[in-house]
Amino acid sequence: DGIDQVILVGGATRVPKVQEVLLKAVGKEELGKNINADEAAAMGAVYQAAALSKAFKVKPFVVRDAAVFPIQVEFTREVEEDDKSRSLKHNKRILFQRMAPYPQRKVITFNRYTDDFEFYVNYGDLTFLSQDDLRVFGSLNLTTVRLKGVGESFKKHSDYESKGIKAHFNMDESGVLSLDRVESVFETLVEDKLEEESTLTKLGNTISSLFGGGGPTPETGENLTDSVQEEEESLAEAGKEEQEEKQDQKSSTEDAGEEQGEEKQQSPGQTETASQKAESQKKEEGQKSEPQDPKENREAAKEEELSKSSGDSTATKTEEEKKIKAPKKQKLVHEIAMELDVNDVPDLMEDELKSSMKKLQDLTIRDLEKQEREKSANSLESFIFETQDKLYQEEYQFVSTEEQREEISKKLSEASSWMEEEGYAAATKELKDKLSELKKLCRNLFFRVEERRKWPERLAALESLLNHSTIFLKGARMIPESDQIFTEVELGTLEKAINETTSWKNETLAEQNKLSPTEKPVLLSKDIELKIAALDREVQYLLNKAKFAKPKPKRDKNATKTDSAKNATAAPETENTIPPTEGKQEDKPEDIGPAKEPPAADKATIDAEPGSDSGSKKEKTTEAGGESRKNDEL
Repeated sequence: DGIDQVILVGGATRVPKVQEVLLKAVGKEELGKNINADEAAAMGAVYQAAALSKAFKVKPFVVRDAAVFPIQVEFTREVEEDDKSRSLKHNKRILFQRMAPYPQRKVITFNRYTDDFEFYVNYGDLTFLSQDDLRVFGSLNLTTVRLKGVGESFKKHSDYESKGIKAHFNMDESGVLSLDRVESVFETLVEDKLEEESTLTKLGNTISSLFGGGGPTPETGENLTDSVQEEEESLAEAGKEEQEEKQDQKSSTEDAGEEQGEEKQQSPGQTETASQKAESQKKEEGQKSEPQDPKENREAAKEEELSKSSGDSTATKTEEEKKIKAPKKQKLVHEIAMELDVNDVPDLMEDELKSSMKKLQDLTIRDLEKQEREKSANSLESFIFETQDKLYQEEYQFVSTEEQREEISKKLSEASSWMEEEGYAAATKELKDKLSELKKLCRNLFFRVEERRKWPERLAALESLLNHSTIFLKGARMIPESDQIFTEVELGTLEKAINETTSWKNETLAEQNKLSPTEKPVLLSKDIELKIAALDREVQYLLNKAKFAKPKPKRDKNATKTDSAKNATAAPETENTIPPTEGKQEDKPEDIGPAKEPPAADKATIDAEPGSDSGSKKEKTTEAGGESRKNDEL
């Protein structure tokens, strides 16, 4: 009667006999067939895996299972009887009821233990099982837990009040029960002593209250840490009462102030009636409202503020007293060491463990061998089909003869027939041997096709490098000798590499053009790559040298002989611009000795001038000699 519906899961539930037996066992009119029996378990596992994984974002998918058997905790402790005798008492506490949902966490507290002890995690009441099921069930004990360090924790924290020893249990999503931790919890009351306010702080509070600051606001329950809820409520009620008292005090002081003002305004010798007094008071108030002395207003305001501050100070004192009286609860946790003896899964014997491990290794090796054989068979079959298709392509027919293609096609057909007849039972080694034999037969054909595919790209790269290298060499040779950074040996090495690469390319292409496409090519892509690498290495060396070369320093004009000759020819023009630094020596011509015998370079330049008489020559030589001497002195 407790079963609403029976849903079929699994392909075998389609069998009519199975459905008939299920209907009789359940006692229902029909079975639930609203889901795909073949895919239900797989789809459920997929959804559960996606929900547990962080890589997928799915709608909330919650699986709630139930513990089939109840689980309880059992422990024994000493108790004192009425006659002061001691006896052992066995206690049981239910941890998980039967059909309790999981995942779930539970905490059990042991209050009477002050020293090390042990407890047991067992199955609970199993009376709903038959005797045969109980016989198969075996031992009811799941785990034995021994705690160590309980007595030390009590000695260490003797000033604290014990709140028991708490054991934290967890039953995870798979229904596996585990003991996360065991801890000893202590608690004590700590009083908060407020520090006495200094004279400066009291003075500051008084001044702030005079200027409308008021006393400190009562702390609410949010600002109080580790306080009990009842204390918070009492504090909040006290704050409300204090606020009401403040309001009453303010209203009473205001009423008193109004009465005092009315008494001041009335004259002592008045004999008028009440109505006349009221009219006269209104008139006097209207007359005295403007010329009233401001000192009186200030004094009245100060009196009101002082009364308020006194009320606030009394309120704060009561709050402080209440705060001091409200102690805080401080909690301390000490972790307890534990030893577990898990009995629900018995340990395997050494021989059984070795045999199980060997069995797993054998299964792994068998799986790897199976994968390797399937991979070899697939490789052989795909090579046969791809090569048969390539034989009819234009680029393969261009580099092969009819006889070569017929031979390859015949071998491929034989291998295909062998695969259909005997290949399904062949070993991995035999399949690999067949594949290597066919590849060796087709190697030359594939090589010729592959080389012709690479030629255009490789030759274009070589031609481009030759052009750039030639242009670079011409530019390097055009650099003036004074600024040249490359040596003749370096430029000669580059020129030699360019010439050798060009001649090799032309000769190899000419030789390749003489050969038939079906023959082995002479022009190889790897040789082209080697030539490109050698020439590029030479060019890169010169480029790096130019990149890090330093410019040569320029020579000084006055340091060379040619410059001095230029100064000699230009002496008449620059004669007036030179300052007369040595006028005494010009007045004494006998002191200018070097001017009579100028350097040979100066003579050569002067003699080279045609159409000049001897007198002018002497004047120019003396002037040039004086100019060079002055330059040397400068």
